[in-house]
Amino acid sequence: MADDKTELNVDKMAEPKFALGVQVKSLDLPTNPVVVLLSILVALATLCIAYVAAEIVLPIVLALVLKLLFQPAMRLLEKLHFPRTLAALLLILFVFGAIVGIGGAISGPATEWAAKLPEGIPRLQERLKFLNEPVKALQTFLHQVDSFMQQGSVTSGGSGSTIAATLFAGTTHFAASFFETIVILFFLLVSGSTFLKRMVEILPNFKEKRQVVELSQDVEKNISAYLVTITVMNGAVGLATGIAMWLTGLGDPVLWGVAAFLLNYVPIMGPLLGVGIFLLAGLLVIDTLWLALLPAALYFVIHVAEGEIITPVLLARRFTLNPVLVIIALIFWFWMWGVPGAILAVPMLAIAKIVCDGIRPLAAIGHFLSGDE
Repeated sequence: MADDKTELNVDKMAEPKFALGVQVKSLDLPTNPVVVLLSILVALATLCIAYVAAEIVLPIVLALVLKLLFQPAMRLLEKLHFPRTLAALLLILFVFGAIVGIGGAISGPATEWAAKLPEGIPRLQERLKFLNEPVKALQTFLHQVDSFMQQGSVTSGGSGSTIAATLFAGTTHFAASFFETIVILFFLLVSGSTFLKRMVEILPNFKEKRQVVELSQDVEKNISAYLVTITVMNGAVGLATGIAMWLTGLGDPVLWGVAAFLLNYVPIMGPLLGVGIFLLAGLLVIDTLWLALLPAALYFVIHVAEGEIITPVLLARRFTLNPVLVIIALIFWFWMWGVPGAILAVPMLAIAKIVCDGIRPLAAIGHFLSGDE
């Protein structure tokens, strides 16, 4: 290929080290207050576009994150002398084939649990009768809010949106653009380092070329390492949770394992929701009260062991994030894009931290995004 020489030169220029925050690359970035102000305005305009054009922007962002996640596998397949196009196609077919297979495996158990829920409501009410008054108050409040939203939509000539429609609007956009995500991801994987090569070619001197190559390779490797580590640990949480639910008599280990795997992508909020789900499931099917509480307790122990001990050790606390900013990011991106936004919130925040840590003028922002060492 015509780009092979460029790729070889890029590889020779820099052998990046996995030492985020220790070896910081510097670029000649603007420090003029006017330029900084214009940068802030551009960032705000970008967020506005992300909100208004969510159906287009969300699949692109998801494809970019998945590209970074699949990058190590792409390198492995290329070392095995697979053509890049074939390697990208195999990765997409494998991953999304696995998604379809797992979806088929959990659809039956999920349907059964959905059928159990109406029949088990009296049982849950009996066991949780001490919560009757708070639940009634919450139901009344939500009903009033829902009625207010419907009245407002009628007044404005809308279609009468409800709380549920508001919550899952972003999810609907994401589902409608699923094919777009696949297509963008495929071409991103096939393109490889094309954008980096073009940037190197247009820069005027060798020093700037070398800085850009070193920075981009360091950032990409660190982001890929973060995403792969988080995904592997979430898979381990799902596996451990599935086994624990099977041992406690809850059954359907694949369903509960997949649920734990997905919930673990949403820090703090996801595990809290998981505890509630396993608590209700245990109360619904297990007769002895203390045994009914065991699934939620085991899930909580698994999450604490993963989130507070194992994952920080594997990442050497290099990617720890400020928990307050994590919560803010979850709320903001959930408001922006719905459930997919909540899932992407922390990876995007981590990517922002890694990029800032890799550029000297932005190192202060990266430090601000960091959690306790």
